[in-house]
Amino acid sequence: MKIEQYVMAYHVEQDRLRAMLPQGYESLRPVLRFNAEVINDSLTYLELNTPVQNGGFRGWLNIDHWDCFRVERQEKKVSFISDFLNLSFAPVGIEGGCPAEKDNDGCMFLDREQKLRSVETINNKKEFCDCEFAWLFNAGDACGKSVGKTFPAFPTELKKQYPCIPLTAQNAAAIPCDQVLGSYVVRFERK
Repeated sequence: MKIEQYVMAYHVEQDRLRAMLPQGYESLRPVLRFNAEVINDSLTYLELNTPVQNGGFRGWLNIDHWDCFRVERQEKKVSFISDFLNLSFAPVGIEGGCPAEKDNDGCMFLDREQKLRSVETINNKKEFCDCEFAWLFNAGDACGKSVGKTFPAFPTELKKQYPCIPLTAQNAAAIPCDQVLGSYVVRFERK
């Protein structure tokens, strides 16, 4: 399969993330991440994740995933559009690698049962992108735009205990974006 994978991460208040996590999961960094794919030039897949730890597992916890996005291309810009999210990437012609995730065991999905998708090894160069997004569930949902740099995200100490809420994309969308941390596209063949 021919894959164009677009990845974007943004910084949020970590205490709000903590309030959404199922029992036993610990937030590692104040980050929400989109992985959006165009598969064989036509199919789409998009997921929303956050970095967590649970026992011996350290990696990404899937909040939700969809295959209902329309893709629009305008020159270099690629946009993923739905009735609840607009997400766009514009490659800038600069290649590089991603921040190292030495402790990434993969992505955990909690749909009906807990299942792990192992880390996918991708050796192709990543191309950095300018990006922007807007959640559209409710007025005031998170939105953001990159500023041409990549920023790290560091864990924060617990400052405020929020009431527990379900782990849903709609609840994640309500957490304001403090800053877009960076984005890239990588093109590769998936076997």
